[in-house]
Formats: sequence, structure tokens, C-alpha cells
Amino acid sequence: MSPGPNTPTGILRDQHKNILKVADVLEAVLGNEPTPGALDYAAIEDCARFIRLYADALHHGKEENILFVELEDRGMPRTEGPLAVMLHEHEQGRALVRSLLDALPAAKEGDEAARSRVLNAGLGYVSLIRGHILKEDQVLFNWADQMVEPMACVKLCASYDAVCRHTFDGCTVSQLEDLLTSLRARYPDA
Repeated sequence: MSPGPNTPTGILRDQHKNILKVADVLEAVLGNEPTPGALDYAAIEDCARFIRLYADALHHGKEENILFVELEDRGMPRTEGPLAVMLHEHEQGRALVRSLLDALPAAKEGDEAARSRVLNAGLGYVSLIRGHILKEDQVLFNWADQMVEPMACVKLCASYDAVCRHTFDGCTVSQLEDLLTSLRARYPDA
């Protein structure tokens, strides 16, 4: 049984489910070429937008600026161990998404090398994020739920809620979740 929404990690675990759904869609898009070289670039762009704004700005922002700070305050070092690994993987994910976005214009124009970079970066991100979320859900978040006391948890949840009221490149969290719904409708088998 997973922790409820009022735990230090409950909302983050729920967001992981959405991130994994987009990873599934991205994998389906990249592996589903009706004709060789014909990728659904609009779907790839939508996946990258969701990843950049929801997975990174919203979700990783909450982890890095709220949860990880709380864990540091409770004695978990940021520069080594689990937090250092998670932060490094956040940076790896950002680099993969940048690579994908940088290659997209040329790939859309038919550049095979750019298309290959889109595929490699996209599938690399899918692999990275699945492993990353597994580590957070199975290890780091379990520790966090044990380390953070109830009163600090109330503060964390309030801070998470405040972040959710922001916009990300002009998009609300609700609009980003609508983008996920749209992607899932376009790729229902993902």
C-alpha cells in the first residue's frame, strides 16, 4: 500500500504516475513509425513540453526546493548519497530533453542524424525517468516519509500547494494535466 496524499511524498508519488504515463506515450511515439522516418513530431513536442514544464519545473522543482531541503535539514547530505544521485539524474533528464528539442527542427526537415538524436534522447529519457522514479518511490521517498515529522509534513504540503498555483511558461497544472489527457487519447495503447 502506498502512502496517502498527506504524507511528505504523497503528491510527488501521484505526479510520478503522470510522468510515467507521458514516458509511455513518448516511447510509443518513438517506436511507432507508420513509414520509416515518419515520426509524430507534434506528439514528441507535446511530450517534451509536458516533461519540461510538469516533470521538471513543477515536480523536480518541488523535490529540489522543498522536499530535498527538508531532508537536508534532517541530516541527509545533498552532495553525496541519495540526494546527490537524484539531483544528478534530474540534470541528466534535462540534458536529454534539451538534446531532443535541439534536434527536432532538423529531424522534421528530414535530417536522419537529427532524427536519430531525437530517438536516442527520447528513449534515453524514458529509460532514465523510469529508473529514477523507481528509486525515489522505493527508497528515497520511504526514507522521507519516516524522517519528516507530522508538523513539518503540513508545512511541506502547503508549500507543494503553493507551487501548484504557479504557471509554467503560462500553463497551469490543470492545463498540463489536460495535455497529458490529450496525449493519452492520441496514444491509448501506451
